Amino acid sequence: MVEIFSMQTPQAFEDACMETFYFQAKHCAVYSEYLSLIHVNPKAVQQPGNIPFLPIECFKSHRITATSKEPQIVFSSSGTTGSVQSKHYVADIALYEQSFRTAFEQFYGAAADTAIIALLPSYSERTGSSLIYMVDDLIRQSNHPHSGYFLHNHDELHQVLLELKDQHAKTLLIGVTYALLDFVENRPIDFPELIVMETGGMKGRRREMIREELHEQLCKGFNVSHIHSEYGMTELLSQAYSKGDGLFHCPPWMQIHIRDTNDPFAILATGRTGGINIIDLANIHSCAFIATQDLGKKHPDGRFEVLGRFDQSDIRGCNLLVQ
Repeated sequence: MVEIFSMQTPQAFEDACMETFYFQAKHCAVYSEYLSLIHVNPKAVQQPGNIPFLPIECFKSHRITATSKEPQIVFSSSGTTGSVQSKHYVADIALYEQSFRTAFEQFYGAAADTAIIALLPSYSERTGSSLIYMVDDLIRQSNHPHSGYFLHNHDELHQVLLELKDQHAKTLLIGVTYALLDFVENRPIDFPELIVMETGGMKGRRREMIREELHEQLCKGFNVSHIHSEYGMTELLSQAYSKGDGLFHCPPWMQIHIRDTNDPFAILATGRTGGINIIDLANIHSCAFIATQDLGKKHPDGRFEVLGRFDQSDIRGCNLLVQ
């Protein structure tokens, strides 16, 4: 397969898309069956714009794999009590590591030059989280002695952040949304140079908030001008990042397309709201073409924003493949 992490041109991305599509149409049994059920002959697909996207719910009901290799690790979604978890069978963990390391360095510089503080209690307290795997690795790369996890020890976290501010250390605080809000409500801090990155999710701990309200509260609590965000999920081996205003950038091997909510096979023009489809070429051993249940909008410069989720998205299921 083509070396995806060194691609430089749109044509290289398109070529890699087609190569990946033909490979997965042949070797990913679930994707192949899905193409058959929607009456798509892979040989008739001649350009990336015609590649069908597999509904993300299939990761809950099927083992999505394009290789006979046994998985080196299985990532699972958090879900809610009683819900079915998505599972991603990762055949080559080195591919995931190269994806998130390369993307992080492109957006934020070397992890070795950054103090990385993680406030991810709901993720740290369970197994199978791809986010925790990524943060573990970035913390190991960081050379700063204060890098590490904080669960509910907000007093200690507050003290560490003050020390990092005094040291003028480049610092990234990555946290689940509700935990960041809990922290600033009890321990607001004046740290304008701090990079605050929220990973989304109230996990039923607090009321849902629109992004503008959430980021306003976090900006005030940390005295920062922008709140950064990470957009990733169990089913992906790549992440997009926002450095403010909820506008996300993809790494070069990942793209977003917006589909019509009434016609899942129609791709909308820039600026229109619809379902988010993702091409993640790092997903070579599973499926690189995924129709998520997130709603969003793509901007002319290629950035995108996430505007919500489909109603009842958790219980729709991959209906075509349920026999």
